[in-house]
Amino acid sequence: MPAEVRVPANDEDVEVEDEDFDDPDDEGWVEEERFQMPEGMDDVMLAAEEGDAEALRQALRILTVGLDSASEDGDTALHLACLHGNRECVEVLLAAGASLSVKDEDGAIPLHDAAAGGYTECVGMLLASTRSQEELLALLRTADIDGDTPLHHAARGQHLEVVEQLVAAGADPRVKNKAGKLPGQLADPNSSVQIFLASLMQSS
Repeated sequence: MPAEVRVPANDEDVEVEDEDFDDPDDEGWVEEERFQMPEGMDDVMLAAEEGDAEALRQALRILTVGLDSASEDGDTALHLACLHGNRECVEVLLAAGASLSVKDEDGAIPLHDAAAGGYTECVGMLLASTRSQEELLALLRTADIDGDTPLHHAARGQHLEVVEQLVAAGADPRVKNKAGKLPGQLADPNSSVQIFLASLMQSS
């Protein structure tokens, strides 16, 4: 007589062995570490983001870690101040020695953020804080993960005054990003930014 074969009537009758599943108690299991902001940087970041220059000065006086310590997404205090156009905080951070060239997780430096927002005063302070022509040109040529320079960001945002600032400082309107786009091609058609950058291409 053939052996009886039991066919499960539903899923509840099926026993699932879990020996192949990861078990936190198994040897070799590594728990992902949570990001922890360096001590004292929370106050610095908050003040820079909110534009509270006095709170920023106070936080910097008692800061015991590097000023260029970054948040989880790679932003430094200078990135945040530039991102929000907080001119006085940018001034405080630059005076304290904040780095102009540190990159966030997208490969952007503070100048990218200031240019994208159209913050002419912040852009001007960043450019003026370079110590040599070589450092200035290096900032202007810095590309993020998409290949965008600060000029690309300013053109995309239709910020003519910032575009003019960057070009006057030495930004090259002929540089293409990873999508093969020139800064002028990111501006709105027939906009003042597009017309200005196109004129530079014709004269070069």
